[in-house]
Amino acid sequence: MSTGALVMMAFAIVVIWGGLAWAVSRLYRFPEGSVRLLDDDGRPVEGYAELV
Repeated sequence: MSTGALVMMAFAIVVIWGGLAWAVSRLYRFPEGSVRLLDDDGRPVEGYAELV
């Protein structure tokens, strides 16, 4: 393999595995269940479970 091909392969590996690691860490810190309903002013709506 040429040097350019090795560099591109290494870059692709870093992008793919780095993106996967970022996504997993993001989901670990902010799980999907932590989504909150906000009103028009951006404040959390209390008791939104009844609305869903």
